[in-house]
Amino acid sequence: MLNRTLTSFVSLVTCSVLSLIVLVKPVVAKDWVVKTPDAFKSALKQVEAGDSIVLANGTWNNFEIKFKAKGTKDAPITLRAETNGQVILQGQSNLRMSGEYLVVKGLVFKNGYTPTSEVISFRTSKTDFAYHSRVTEVVIDNYSNPDKFESDYWVGIYGQQNRFDHNYLVGKRNKGVTLAVRLNSAQSQENHHRIDHNYFGPRPVLGSNGGETLRIGTSHHSLSSSFTVVEDNYFDRCNGEVEIISVKSGNNVIRNNVFNESRGTLTLRHGNGNRVEGNVFFGNGVDHTGGIRIINRDQVVQNNYLEGLTGYRFGSGFTVMNGVPDSPINRYHQVVNAQIKHNSFINVEHIQFAAGSDAERSATPQNSVMTGNLLVTKNGLNPFSVFDDISGISFSDNVMTPTHQTDVAHGIDYQTIDLKRASNGLLYPADKALLKFGVSKNLHPIEIQKTGPTWYAKVEPDVAFDSGKVVFISATESSLENAVAQAKDGDVIELGDGVYNVNKILKLNKTLSFRAKNRQQAKVLFDRSTLFEIANGGSLKIDGLVLDGKDSSDSAGNVLIRTSKWGMITTYRFEMINSLVQNLDVNHSYHFFDSGSRAFAFAIDFHNNQFKAITGDILRLNKETDDLGIYNAEYIRLTGNHFEHVKGALADVYRGGTDESTFGPHFIFENNQVRDAGLGKRNKLKASIRLHGNQVANISHNLFKDSAKVMLEHTVGEPQSLIRGNEFNGTPKPEIVELRVAGPHTAKLMNNRVL
Repeated sequence: MLNRTLTSFVSLVTCSVLSLIVLVKPVVAKDWVVKTPDAFKSALKQVEAGDSIVLANGTWNNFEIKFKAKGTKDAPITLRAETNGQVILQGQSNLRMSGEYLVVKGLVFKNGYTPTSEVISFRTSKTDFAYHSRVTEVVIDNYSNPDKFESDYWVGIYGQQNRFDHNYLVGKRNKGVTLAVRLNSAQSQENHHRIDHNYFGPRPVLGSNGGETLRIGTSHHSLSSSFTVVEDNYFDRCNGEVEIISVKSGNNVIRNNVFNESRGTLTLRHGNGNRVEGNVFFGNGVDHTGGIRIINRDQVVQNNYLEGLTGYRFGSGFTVMNGVPDSPINRYHQVVNAQIKHNSFINVEHIQFAAGSDAERSATPQNSVMTGNLLVTKNGLNPFSVFDDISGISFSDNVMTPTHQTDVAHGIDYQTIDLKRASNGLLYPADKALLKFGVSKNLHPIEIQKTGPTWYAKVEPDVAFDSGKVVFISATESSLENAVAQAKDGDVIELGDGVYNVNKILKLNKTLSFRAKNRQQAKVLFDRSTLFEIANGGSLKIDGLVLDGKDSSDSAGNVLIRTSKWGMITTYRFEMINSLVQNLDVNHSYHFFDSGSRAFAFAIDFHNNQFKAITGDILRLNKETDDLGIYNAEYIRLTGNHFEHVKGALADVYRGGTDESTFGPHFIFENNQVRDAGLGKRNKLKASIRLHGNQVANISHNLFKDSAKVMLEHTVGEPQSLIRGNEFNGTPKPEIVELRVAGPHTAKLMNNRVL
C-alpha cells in the first residue's frame, strides 16, 4: 500500500514538473525573410509577438507597406531591413503602420515620392493608429514629389507613446512639413511622443509658405496638449521657410537640440505651457538665421544658447510678439507669463519685443519675466527693437555689453564682458563672477555624428561649381555638345580660342561650368531659339565666354538661357562672370534669361559682364503671378556689369500675395553702368528695373544714362529697400509705390543725383 502511494506521489510530482517546464518554455522569436510584397503580406498574417519581418536586400519598387500588427512591451513585432541601408524603397513607395509595440528599422526611401499624403504614417486609416511604436534608423533622402507645390508630409505621427529616433531626413523640396505630429483625433492628443537623435539635414529654400521642418499640432487643435518631447536632434541648414519648428499645441518640451545655420526660428506659434530649454543655435553669420519666437501663454524659455544670428523681424534671433485682443484660434494670442531665464545671446543682431504691433496685433506682452540672461554684441550695437509698450515684461538681473543706445532702460547691467570658448564649444564670460548669467556650463550640444543612422553618410546637398575635372575642348564640330553629354557633376568645360557653332539646345541636369581658356576669346554661336536649358539637377556657371545670338532663329521671343518651362523640383544656381553677351536682336523680344513657372533659383549672380544690343529683357523672374507668395529666385546679385542698348528691362522680379513666411527675393544691383535701357516700345513695364514684392533691395553706386526709370512696388513684410549713390542722367528718378501700406514709402533714398 505504501509503495503504491509513493509511486502515485512520484508520478504526480513528475507530471507537475513536466507541466511547469512546458509552461515556462521560452517562446522562440522567428525571422520571416520576405522577397516580394505578396510574401510580406503572407508573413504579416502569421507573425506573433517577438517576431521580425525581414525585407530582403535590394530595391523594392512601388511598395506600399501596410504594417498592422500587435506586439507586446517585452516582445515587439519588428519590420526591418536584412542589412541596414540595403533595402531601398523607391518609386511610389510608402509605409503605414498601426497597432501596438511595433518597430521599423533600417529602411531607405529615395528615388521617388509617396503616392499618398505621407511617406511614413503612424496610422493605417483614419481610425487605426500606432501606439507604443518606434521608427528608428530609417532614411528619407530627397524623396520629393516632382510637383513642387503638391503638398505632403514625410512623416506623420499619430496615436500615443510613439518614438521617432536616429533617423535621417534630408532634401525635402516640395511643399509640406517634413515631420508633423498630428492631434486631429482624441486618440492622438496628450500623446507623449518622443522625437530624438534625428538628423534633419538641409532643406532648401521653398520660396513659399509651407516649408516647416517640424510641426506639432495645428491651430485648430492648439488648445489641446500634446506632451511631445523633441530632444537631441540636429537641424542642419533647415531653410524651408521662416518657421523651422512650429509648435501649435500645448505642454511640449523642446530641449537639447542644435540648429546649425538654419534660416528661420523655433516658433511657439499656438498653444500654451511649452518649455524650450537647452537648445543651441549657431548662425555663423548666415543670412536670416534665427532663434526663438514667443506667442501665447505660460511659455518657458531657459538655458538656451544663441550665437551669430542675423535674422530680423519674425525671423529674429529672439522675438516676443504682440497678440490680437480676443484672438481667434488661428491668429496671434497674447503673450502672458512668459519666463525668459538664463539664456545666452552672443552676437545676435536682432532681439524684438512687441513685434508685429499694428492695428490688429495690439495686445502687448503681460506678466512676463526676463532674468539672468547674458547679452553680448559687437562694437556696441544695440540688438533691441521695441514696437509697443513692454511694461508687461519685467527685466531683472540681466547683464549686457554697453550699447550706443537702448530701448530697454531697466533690469540690465551694462558692462564690458570678455568671452572664452569652453570645451563644449560655447562662449562664456571669462570673469567667473559673470558665470551666473546665461547658460549653464553643463550644457553639451548634441554632436552631429550622434544623430541619424551611423551607417548612412551625411553629404553636402549641392555640388559646388568647379569641384570636378577640367575638360579642355577645341573649336571643332559638336565638341561643345559632346563635352556636355560626357561631363560629370562639378566639371569645368574649358573652351580654347575660336568659334563654337552649336545646333542643339544644351540641356543641363548637372552642375557644369563653361570657362574660356583666354577671356572672351571663345565665341559661342547657335542656330536654335535657346542655347542653354537648366533642368532638374542642373546649375550653370559661365566664365569669360562670348555668347552671340546673330545666328539664332529669326523669331520673336527667343531666350538665350532658360529653365525648364514648368515645374522644376530642384533648386538651381546660375553664375556668369567676365563674359560678353551680344546681338540678341535678330527679332523683337529676344531675352537673355527666362525662368519658367515653379522654377526656383537660390542664387543668380552676374559680375563684370557686358550686354550689348538686346531687344528683350535681361532677367525675367516674373512667372509666379498667382499671388500666393511664390517667387522665382532668392538672391539676384548684379555687380560691376555694363548694359548698353537693351530695349527691355534689366530685371523684372515678381513676388505677389500677402504671405509673410519667406525671406526673399533679395535684389542687389551695385556698381553697374546702364546706357539706353528699358526704352523699347514693347517694354510694357516702362522701367529698366521692376521689383514687385521684393523683401530686400539694394540699388547702389550705379550710372543710369538715357534709360527708363527704376520702379519698386512694396507689398508686405516690411521690405528693406535702399537706393543710394546712383546717378540718373537722362533717366527719371526712381518710383516707389506702397501697394498695401498707407502713407509714404519706406525705401531709403540717399545721395542720388538726377540730371
